[in-house]
Amino acid sequence: MTAVAVYPGTFDPITNGHTDLIKRASKLFDKVIVAIAKNPSKKPFFSLAERVELAKHVAMKFPNVEITGFDTLLIHFVKERSAQVILRGLRAVSDFEYEFQLAGMNRRLDPEIETLFLTPAEKYAYISSSLVKEISILGGDVSEFVDEKVMAAMRRKMG
Repeated sequence: MTAVAVYPGTFDPITNGHTDLIKRASKLFDKVIVAIAKNPSKKPFFSLAERVELAKHVAMKFPNVEITGFDTLLIHFVKERSAQVILRGLRAVSDFEYEFQLAGMNRRLDPEIETLFLTPAEKYAYISSSLVKEISILGGDVSEFVDEKVMAAMRRKMG
């Protein structure tokens, strides 16, 4: 059996913390699918196509990682891709309550699919896409938080 994990998220933008989790997951699973949610309710900074392109660039060094967008119920996407695991990142205790609720609901929707949590390296524990966007919009340097290509895309997007 091939162990397949889906790592879902908005990835707006993909950060070094996300990349750290992708790297860790690529060592644990035969295949990791980074599933980028369309999620228009969050009013993303980047379009779905842009987020997929940036994630593909960042993840190209991991041969068992696939990047794709999706706009369906996560549990349906996971089943369609014959994955057994939903992978979620936990940065701080504050993430746990929300992630615990999601894991419980996904288990209720399909008890065959497991949710696993990974924590990023300590140096990435405080990074979030929201903070990176805010720092960048206010003219701060985000070079230690995102890939060079992501930083350039953010600059272009802001004009």
